[in-house]
Amino acid sequence: MSPTVSFLPKWGAWYQADGTTRFRIWTPHYEQISVVLEDGSEMAMSKNEEGWHETCFSCQPGVRYSYKLSPDTLIPDPASQFQPDDVHGKSAIVDQHAYQWRTPQWLGRPWEETVIYELHVGTCGGYSAIIKQLDTLSDLGITAIELMPLSEFPGSRNWGYDGVFPYAPESNYGSPNDLKALIDAAHERHIMVFLDVVYNHFGPEGNVLSQYIPEFFSSDRQTAWGQAINFTLPAVQDFFLDNALYWLNIYHIDGLRLDAVHAIAPQSWLQDLVHQIRARCHPERHIHFILENENNDASLLRAGYSAQWNDDAHNALHVLLTGETEGYYGNFAQNPTQDLVLALQEGFVYQGQISPDTQKPRGQPSANLSPTSFIFFLQNHDQIGNRAVGDRLSTQIDSAVLSVAHALLLLSPHIPMLFMGEEWGTKTPFLYFVSHSDDLNRLVLEGRQKEMAAFSAFNSQEKAHLIPDPASPETFRRSCLDWAERNQPEYAEIYETVKKLIAVRQEHIVPRLRNARAASSHIWAPGAFAVSWHMGDDRLLELFVNFSDTDITMLTGYAGVVLYRSDHQDRKINHTLKSHSFIATLREGSER
Repeated sequence: MSPTVSFLPKWGAWYQADGTTRFRIWTPHYEQISVVLEDGSEMAMSKNEEGWHETCFSCQPGVRYSYKLSPDTLIPDPASQFQPDDVHGKSAIVDQHAYQWRTPQWLGRPWEETVIYELHVGTCGGYSAIIKQLDTLSDLGITAIELMPLSEFPGSRNWGYDGVFPYAPESNYGSPNDLKALIDAAHERHIMVFLDVVYNHFGPEGNVLSQYIPEFFSSDRQTAWGQAINFTLPAVQDFFLDNALYWLNIYHIDGLRLDAVHAIAPQSWLQDLVHQIRARCHPERHIHFILENENNDASLLRAGYSAQWNDDAHNALHVLLTGETEGYYGNFAQNPTQDLVLALQEGFVYQGQISPDTQKPRGQPSANLSPTSFIFFLQNHDQIGNRAVGDRLSTQIDSAVLSVAHALLLLSPHIPMLFMGEEWGTKTPFLYFVSHSDDLNRLVLEGRQKEMAAFSAFNSQEKAHLIPDPASPETFRRSCLDWAERNQPEYAEIYETVKKLIAVRQEHIVPRLRNARAASSHIWAPGAFAVSWHMGDDRLLELFVNFSDTDITMLTGYAGVVLYRSDHQDRKINHTLKSHSFIATLREGSER
């Protein structure tokens, strides 16, 4: 028996075993809606008192269809499962049971084993191209790939956060079965697949919900990306709950990363969501839920979410490594070493303190949470792509310092995440790109230039022209990863170091992660510190970190077994921590 659970989403067209397709849409202020097929045939839908319109008739997979709202108005299905002709085209019926899974008994992997590899499917060449990279990722030690959003978006190029069909995987990347083949191939290699889902907004082009179901959105609340979604309505809640179950049970996805949940209200819906999903999925499956949340809401992590992207840890480390303090980095400018150590020990830096940029309290206490409740990263799509020229950390700091940063990332008890190409130190930029209609493309460019004017390097009209045009095909092309690059000699050392670090993590740290907790820390100088954790078996994991240009004398030295050191010296007890170096040790907790 498969560990996935069958279910019928409340929204959309669902092809059934008897050869019929059930069509269902919620739009209470329309009295009569019809399904119109590509051959022109039309079938009226019945409406119930809650505003649901429904019909069921014989209709085969692959057939295009639309909903007819009035004599002049045909729209795609808001819950379309495939948009082969882009966001303005007709929807297509999909037989979700046609794909024959090779790994139907896959249950996933425990959270502690997770090493995430975030990637953008389009810049990696599509679903089929990623399958070709899975053996190498498995050999590297990656245990989960996290796909940036796949919801059908306008045009052929987009980060994915402008999606308007949350049930329809992007058609430019391949067919629904191509996506399933990628997930299947990953599971064959014991790699989990997480999907980034956007439940806080819809993109600005092709959003039929905002045009024809206004009740779906709040009339009195805006987000940074447009009108807020009205999560107080049961039909809206069902749309997103079923979407999560759809990805988990129909596509066998292992977990979801929820984008910018601070823009979702009421927040109680987020707690209900994870509880309902777990109640309606097979109890033996390892299903993981990841948050992006500017509010640092620790209560959500206590309510069943696996972890949160820890922007605080990233920001403190970035300021420490680069000296950049503009924009949101200013919140970590005063003492980035202290902030980083606090993040390593307690998770969030901001746990209720006043945030300098907003002058409002931010965050909740997080010290009693497990270190695995936080995802640590040096880079991600936002932290690269939201830079004006998409430059990576490998172009900003010395390779020796980058090596120390990788060691800290991969050997701390926090869950590590790499961004595609980071494992070999690629210098390929990851730029912000879109492919909207011409008028909207122009507005996106103007908005991008206005946003970047907050930074001194781009705060004049002359400098603004240095910002790549998001709509240019060249901007997308420059962001595409060259997988063969990792085989070049100049990248070999970084790649082998990352591979070795992941191997050390899997052998010595992962088995001890459950019930790990912070122990102590010590700061010698800016960029030089030690931090330790009591692991699940009561051994003490100690990391000695020196990002500075100066050797550090440690009065007590270090003890225990050396798991890794970056300076390649003999593994003897000593009292010197060389500049740009890192040492990880494991010892009995009672040793002093």
